[in-house]
Parts: sequence; C-alpha cells; structure tokens
Amino acid sequence: MESEIQSFYKNKTIFITGGTGFLGKVTIEKLLRSTQVKRIYVLVRSKKGVNIQDRIAAWDKDPLFSELRKSNANFLERIVPIAGDTQLPDLGISSTDRKLLVNETQILLHLAATVNFDERLYVALDINTRGTRLAIQLAKEMRQLEAFVHVSTAYSNCVLEHIGETFYPDNLSCSADKALELRELLSNDLIDKLTPGIIDKYPNTYTFTKALAEQIVQKEAQDLPACIFRPGMILTAYKEPTPGWVDNLLGPISIFYGCGIGVLRVMLVEKSGISHIVPVDYSANMILSMAWKTAKENAQHSVGKVPTVYNFTNSDQNKLTWGQLAQSIIEKRHLVPLPNMLWFPFLRLFSQNWKFQLAILIYHILPGHFIDFVLRLRGQKPRMINVYKKIHKNIKRLSPFSLSSWTFEMNNANRLLQSMSPKDREIFQFDMATVDWDEYFTVALFGMRLYITKEKPTEESLRKATHTFNRFRLYNRILHVIIFAILAVLIWGLLKLFT
Repeated sequence: MESEIQSFYKNKTIFITGGTGFLGKVTIEKLLRSTQVKRIYVLVRSKKGVNIQDRIAAWDKDPLFSELRKSNANFLERIVPIAGDTQLPDLGISSTDRKLLVNETQILLHLAATVNFDERLYVALDINTRGTRLAIQLAKEMRQLEAFVHVSTAYSNCVLEHIGETFYPDNLSCSADKALELRELLSNDLIDKLTPGIIDKYPNTYTFTKALAEQIVQKEAQDLPACIFRPGMILTAYKEPTPGWVDNLLGPISIFYGCGIGVLRVMLVEKSGISHIVPVDYSANMILSMAWKTAKENAQHSVGKVPTVYNFTNSDQNKLTWGQLAQSIIEKRHLVPLPNMLWFPFLRLFSQNWKFQLAILIYHILPGHFIDFVLRLRGQKPRMINVYKKIHKNIKRLSPFSLSSWTFEMNNANRLLQSMSPKDREIFQFDMATVDWDEYFTVALFGMRLYITKEKPTEESLRKATHTFNRFRLYNRILHVIIFAILAVLIWGLLKLFT
C-alpha cells in the first residue's frame, strides 16, 4: 500500500534544474525508486562535447542507479532531457520545450547553482540569482503547478550568528534588482574589480548571490505554492541508495579525501564549532517531502503568501563539532585505508592563523619540497608543492565556515517531519537525530574508496592498503624525528648566536 507522499507523486510530471549535479541525481534516483512518478524533465546542457541525450544515457552505468536497475532496467525511459543552461536568457530553453513544460509540469524543483566559492560575480549572478528569477517566471506560466521548491543554502545569511526560518533582505549591501542591473550595465572586468565592495560582508560570491536569490523568491514567488530549502554542507549518502555514495571532491569532501590519502595534515578550524553536515540522501528526502507539504497546503494558499523557509542542519539535534568530526575520521583511518595513499594519514587542527601557518611549513611545505626533490632525482615531474597550493586555497575557501559558528532554527523542518505518517518518515527519512556519526563516517570512507578511487574494498585490496598504511606510519615517525631534530639544532644555534 502506498504512503501519502508516494500517492502524491504517482503519475506526476516533474521538472528539475540542476538534476545532473550531486544532489539532483540523488533526488531523481529517489523519485524513480520510491515513487511511480510519470515523467521527470531534466534541464541539461551539453558538456565537453557530450550531448544531452548521451549525458543522461550514461546514468545507465552510474553506480548511483545500481539498485534501481535491479528492479527496473528501463528506468531511463521516465527521464526526458531538456536542452538548456541557467546562465542563458530564458534558461536556454527552446519555445517548443518551454510550451511542453508549461503544459505538463506539476512540480518544479530548482536545484541549479554554481557552488564554486570563487566564481566570478557576474557568472554567479547569472546562474544563482537571475537563473532563479527565470525559474520563477517559468513556474508562473505552468498551468498545473502544485509546488515550486527553491534550493538555497544554510549559509545564505552567514553574516548573522542566529538564522531563523525567515528572510533577511536588510543584510544585503544592494538589492537583487540593483545587482542584476549592474550585471547588465557593467563590463565583466569592472564587476570583477567592484566585487569586494558589492558582496560587502559576505565571504564569497556564492553565499551573496544565493542570498539575492532568496530575496527574489520572497518578492516574486508570492503568487506561487513555493518554499525554500536551506541545507547545511551536503556530504556523502548515509543510507540510500547505497551507503557512502559520492561522485565529487567538492568542499568538505575534498578535506576528508586529502586527509585519507595522507596529503592534508593540518586544518584551520575551530574545534568546538558546529560542523553543519547533512547527508545527501536525507537532503533529497526532505526536498520531496517539502514539495508534498507545499502542494498539500496549496488549497489554503492565498495571494501574497510568503514562501515557507526550511532550514536543515544538525544544529538542534545530534550536534557534531569539527573536533569530533576530525577525531572520528582519524580513528577510522586504519579500517578503510585508501589505495592511493601518499603518506600516513593524520590531522592537526588549529584555530589561530599564526600557528596554522607554522604547521603548514612543518607538515606541508618542508615534506612537499622533500618529496619533489626525490621525484626530480628519479627523473619525475615534481608535483607536491603545486598540490599543496591547491589544498591551501581550498582551506582558505572553507575557513569562513570552519572558524565560525551559527545556530539555526528548524521549527518548520520539525513540523514537516511531525506531519508525515510513520510510513513516510521511514521512506523519506530526514530526521537528523537518527544519524549515527560513527557509522556515517565509516560508510563515508568506504564510499570514497569505492566511488572516488574506484577500488572495491576486497580482502586483497584492503590487505595491500593496510601494508602501505603501516609502512607510511613508520616513515612518518622517522620524518618527525628528523624534522624536530633539525628545528632543535636551528633553535640551539640561534640561542648560541645571541648569548
């Protein structure tokens, strides 16, 4: 017997932007596996010479859809790619496809965004801000629309310490209208020069343009059955469709991976700060539950109603500090050693920049130059210093979030959970109180091994990786002795010089 949410999605037609991204693919997989949705239109752009049909066809071999393939080998028949690009006028959708979407779509899930923290402002404005306006304009034309879900971020209002489930337009240095007007009037180079002044207190163009997008939803989606989803940092899958699934090395995932292969050894982070991490499968489940709830309340929807905002983090329940996160990963490093390990995995946390810079010198720069020296002697191309430049750049990108703390209200999210039947809470689970963090990071490490390094955790591969792990542990101890001996000699020499 179907649950209430499953019944809601039966024979529905859905349009998804950002459907080829990390969260988008998981959302689509969940819809196909757990509901009898009629059709899913996915906005897709050609990429690296691969056309839109081939990009979707490649999902037939994607590990994410392996469970779905077992029950329905023809699952791709319900997915229809729509050529488009959120950076283009009218989302790059042809008039024919637009008419199709307008006539058939009942649910619009707007997930598309550039999540590059260092994205040039004019690009982020095009995709994150103007793209949201264009999605709303399309939604207003849809004759059967029952729900419009805009995916934002928990950090869209990171200039505040406490973030409620409401809008904060007063914290912006300029309105969305003004920002988009500047985008049209000024050259790309001039916008680049003015970016620091435009984004003002915001740490990067991503959070700034997502805040602008929320303002657009607040003002322009009041005549729609709309809601906003604000998730924390979305990481690997916890339970579905397969524990630990991941397909990218973005954000914190790159930190875990760098630590796992022994390259990243120091982090700039406040140990006691809350790490607002959420699993990607829980995030997808909440999006689908929000759409159901929004459509259910649509009968009472009135003109001028402010869209509902849903924060989704672990701040209220099941808190996890950065210190606990690092400790959990280090404790599990021997259980799931990665096959491409370059050094013994360990991690030191620092909240003061001067200590962090000193640690970088000791744990990154000096070993990096030593390894590059050895590579040159062997006739190989040096690479470690370039790798560390990228790592340090990534740490700098994340530091505004790893050094600060926020509290989030989750009243709407909790009410949503309470309104669901026991069966729906089981099928569309997103209760963060149910996450066992020890279990989660174990499956996350397995996931990185299986889906990032493409190495199955067989008995033989684990044996080899464990042997490498133990060998690097010995090397690491020897290197520590050498480095600290050199430092001791230098300090002794300086003291002798000045006495």
